[in-house]
Amino acid sequence: MKTSNIESPPASHQRMNESHATIADSAWKPLYRVGGAAALTIVVLFVLQIIVFVASPPPSTVIGYFTLFHKNGLLGLLDLDLLSLADYVLFVPMFLALYAALRRASPSFMAIATTLALVGIAVYFASNTAFSMLSLSNQYAAATTDAQRSMFEASGQAMLAIYQGTAFDVSYVLLSVAPLIISVVMLRSTLFGKVTAYVGIVANVIGLGFFVPTIGVFLSLISVVGLQIWYVLIARGLFMLAQNVSNEEAH
Repeated sequence: MKTSNIESPPASHQRMNESHATIADSAWKPLYRVGGAAALTIVVLFVLQIIVFVASPPPSTVIGYFTLFHKNGLLGLLDLDLLSLADYVLFVPMFLALYAALRRASPSFMAIATTLALVGIAVYFASNTAFSMLSLSNQYAAATTDAQRSMFEASGQAMLAIYQGTAFDVSYVLLSVAPLIISVVMLRSTLFGKVTAYVGIVANVIGLGFFVPTIGVFLSLISVVGLQIWYVLIARGLFMLAQNVSNEEAH
C-alpha cells in the first residue's frame, strides 16, 4: 500500500507559524482601534452635518454664500461641507485598517480597493472649495467698486462649479467602487460577518444610482443611511479584531 509523499509540517513549525501570525496581527492592533474609532466618528460627524443643514440650509447663490460668510464664517464653512472634509480625513485610517484586516482574504483586490479609496479622498479635497469661498467672501466685502465685486462674484461662481463638478463626481464614484470591492472581499472572510458585507454591497450599489436621472438624489440619500450602518458595523468588527489580538497575546 502506497503512502502519501506529502507530510504535515511538524508541530513545532505550526506553532512557529501561528506565533509569527500573532505577532504580525499584533503590529496592526493600534490601526484596528484607530480605524474603528474613525468609523464611529464619521457617523457622529454625519449626524452633526445633517443638523447644520436643517438649521441653516445652504444658500443657492454666490451672493448668498458671501453674505453668510460675512455674518458667520464658521457656519458658511459648515454649509460647504467642512465636516465632510473631516470625514474624508478619517476615511484614511478606516480604509487602511480594513486593508490590514482583509489583506489575507484577497491581497490583490484589497490593494486595488485601498488605492481607489485613497485617490478618491485626494480628489475630494481638490473638489471642496469651502476655504476658497471664505477668502473670496472677505475680498468681496472689502471691494470698493462694482467691477471688483463682479470679479469676485464670478470667481465665487467658478468655485461653486468646481465644488459641484467633475472632481466631486470622480471622487463619488471611486468612493463607491472601493467600498463595494471591500464588501465583496468581506464575503471571503469571517472577520466582519455576512451582514456587514451585504450592507456594504447594497449601500454602495444604491449609491452608484446617484447618476440616474430624476431619482438619483433620492437613491443617494438612501445609500448614505446604509453607509452609516456599514460604518458602525465596521467599527464593531475592527474593535473586536483588536480585542481578539489582545486575547491571543495574553495566551
